[in-house]
Amino acid sequence: MKILWVNPGFLHPTTRGGQIRTLETLKRLHQRHEIHYAGLDFPPSNGIVRSSEYCSKVYAVPHSVPRKFGPRFWWHAVASASTGLPLTVLRYRSRALLHQVEALTRREGFDAVVCDFLASAENIPEPANSVLFQHNVESMIWKRHMEHAPTPWHRAFSRAQYKRILHYEGDVCRTAKKVIAVSEADAREMHSLYGASRIACVPTGVDIEYFKPPCGIQHTHDLVFLGAMDWRPNIDGVQWFVSSVLPLIRARRPDVSLAVVGRHGVPERDSRIHLTGTVDDVRPYLWRSAVSIVPLRIGGGTRLKIYEAMAARIPVVSTSVGAEGLDVRDGENIAIADSPRHFAERCLALLDDSRERQRMAANAWEMVSACYSWEVISRKFERLLA
Repeated sequence: MKILWVNPGFLHPTTRGGQIRTLETLKRLHQRHEIHYAGLDFPPSNGIVRSSEYCSKVYAVPHSVPRKFGPRFWWHAVASASTGLPLTVLRYRSRALLHQVEALTRREGFDAVVCDFLASAENIPEPANSVLFQHNVESMIWKRHMEHAPTPWHRAFSRAQYKRILHYEGDVCRTAKKVIAVSEADAREMHSLYGASRIACVPTGVDIEYFKPPCGIQHTHDLVFLGAMDWRPNIDGVQWFVSSVLPLIRARRPDVSLAVVGRHGVPERDSRIHLTGTVDDVRPYLWRSAVSIVPLRIGGGTRLKIYEAMAARIPVVSTSVGAEGLDVRDGENIAIADSPRHFAERCLALLDDSRERQRMAANAWEMVSACYSWEVISRKFERLLA
């Protein structure tokens, strides 16, 4: 097949779950198909240099994404109110990329056009002829932002964006030739919310061999959280865990330590909470920790961090939102808890019992290795495009 892939940006540095999902899928498709990749090029991306890893031809359009809460951000917020377009879409709208995609589709005769992320939809001239690769139900994220807003101002802002994205996402999902969701839960949600009927599901994958732990690794942290700390759901989740859950754990185990692995972490006064900032490789932090935590209360899609921990043979404690959409079983291959006390109890049970950690980690590894390798996942994606 000859495929045009349109993305809001490039895939390196690979720091977000959606980037990982796209990159690993494209790498496999690129081995068997001709991939043309069109995206916005904005700092600090070095994606053009490494784009040959996943595509045959690349089309980069310079773009500047407004810094959050800077002057241009507020200009976009005003434009969002006047146009009715969600802010998350406006930030990546590019007339130059739209014209580039329009010219390519006329000239190249693609077998398939992929609109990767909802934010790409404004840059595709004929959405009805494209396949929407939808990594989240975006309206659900904004709804949860609204429900967990820290101030009335944040609540009002989130409510306005929720209403806009609910309308916009519904239009795009109904218009697209096909929608590929990342979980059955997301697919059901988009069908229920928007009446979209042309929806299929391709689950999240993981590189089993890449995360295989070496022998003889010693634990240096009790708990680990993977996630960029400039993304609001991660910030909210870690703050909730540190303020509401960790004190309950330390009432029984005063020396419990936590590593928060992801860019833009703000240093903690607590010497037993280590915020790494950006790291080149997250695997050593997984291998050297006893339990991986996913204390998310906001979000959508599926959490690659859970399957990565499972591939690294680390047991996982997650909220229901954190594990939403994943094929997991509480008590068998993951521990699910939503209240602070229950979350603390599940962490303590694993920290106190090395055999239970090994049992849960082994069950989880068997599941991801059998069903969720990227090769298996990319073949499912390929069949849907064909």
